Amino acid sequence: MVDYIHKTLQLQDRFTIALSGGSTPKKLHLYLASEKLRNKIDWQKLHVFWGDERYVPFNDDRNNAKMAFDTLLDHVAVPKSQIHIMRTDINAEESAKEYEKILKEYFPEAAGSTLQAISRDATHDSPLTTRVSKPSTFDLVLLGLGDNSHTLSLFPGEQVIHEKDHWVRSVFVEEVNMQRITLMAPVVNLSKRIAFLVSGPDKAKAVAHILSDNYNPDLYPAQVIRPANGELFWFLDEAAAAAIEK
Repeated sequence: MVDYIHKTLQLQDRFTIALSGGSTPKKLHLYLASEKLRNKIDWQKLHVFWGDERYVPFNDDRNNAKMAFDTLLDHVAVPKSQIHIMRTDINAEESAKEYEKILKEYFPEAAGSTLQAISRDATHDSPLTTRVSKPSTFDLVLLGLGDNSHTLSLFPGEQVIHEKDHWVRSVFVEEVNMQRITLMAPVVNLSKRIAFLVSGPDKAKAVAHILSDNYNPDLYPAQVIRPANGELFWFLDEAAAAAIEK
């Protein structure tokens, strides 16, 4: 990340990143804010966003933005005007609309872009996509993974998995009985780089299904993350990778 941020900022004057919630990125945040790495990043040029947010107050420990401030943003010099939280102090639908407006102001060339549908070859079981030149959005999106194969707030069986137009939606997730605000696949898949960070044995089966099974995002929502022209990375510890076929 340090090297990628440095090289990107040699070519442009800002670096846009979408953070994730959960326990795994917390460790990453603490490492980036450590004495070893803190001074190797030009934080003044970072513009920070979130992949999703639980619709709870900012001071609630379940709030993803609070975790990021506690572990990273309160310890580095990112200008406050360049940190864009998903607001939970206003109506959730209005918050989603507000966030989408912010993103489209940041990435005007990509605004209105939609990803081409991904289909599967029935014989070879491989994704068929048409790679065409598309404007990009984020320089980096960090994603987590649930043991039920969800990422962002895209949970199994939810219709928003198939969203093609909106960049941000407010969703009520019945599985966890909670309102959330989340980025949609169209804006994430236009990113230059996307990285899943996954740890722990409870994620092993989900990782194996997503990487090895037929394309079925209704069961395995993380499969819908497929960059249009960018790069996709999976960072796994040994426990999370244990069920992947060698």
